[in-house]
Amino acid sequence: MTVQPQKYYTAAEYLELEREADYKSEYFQGEIFAMAGVGHNHNRIVENLSIEVGTFFKGKSCRTYSSDQRIHIPASGLYTYPDLIVVCGPNRYLDEKKDTLLNPVVLVEVLSESTEAYDRGQKFHFYRSIPTLQEYVLINARAVAAEVFRKNEEGLWTLASEAYDLGGRIELASVGLTLAMQDVYAQTEDLG
Repeated sequence: MTVQPQKYYTAAEYLELEREADYKSEYFQGEIFAMAGVGHNHNRIVENLSIEVGTFFKGKSCRTYSSDQRIHIPASGLYTYPDLIVVCGPNRYLDEKKDTLLNPVVLVEVLSESTEAYDRGQKFHFYRSIPTLQEYVLINARAVAAEVFRKNEEGLWTLASEAYDLGGRIELASVGLTLAMQDVYAQTEDLG
């Protein structure tokens, strides 16, 4: 399918194009942004997380989705693909197509040099408006560094857990999971 250049797309137009596209794109305020490719460490970390977190949830009411699962944030209008999504309980979808989730409990972004500022800044701001979201995890693909931001009882977000060496651990209290950095970073290369 060929996309005709235009300056503004409606959310419905974006979804129609995205559902037929050979590549993933984000959508925000009428603009469509092709997602950049990722490197070895990014892919390895996402795969490690999928294995560790997915295994932990086996037989439980929570489950994970990888970076091919789109979410929508109604408050901002953003459609995006987090690196890892945790949903607990029944999935809530945007529509009958069941390809856009609305109710993540935990979102994980693996930081690259080109995405770190956005993932820490504006994207985190948008994510905080998701009523079901309890924790936001940032994992650096260039060095051993992981941070977990958690929403407290007053609805404020705080840094709740962090690790900066392979002996460290981070805690995802909302789902009762602790992750060892040696498992998260297994088979990565050239960490600074």
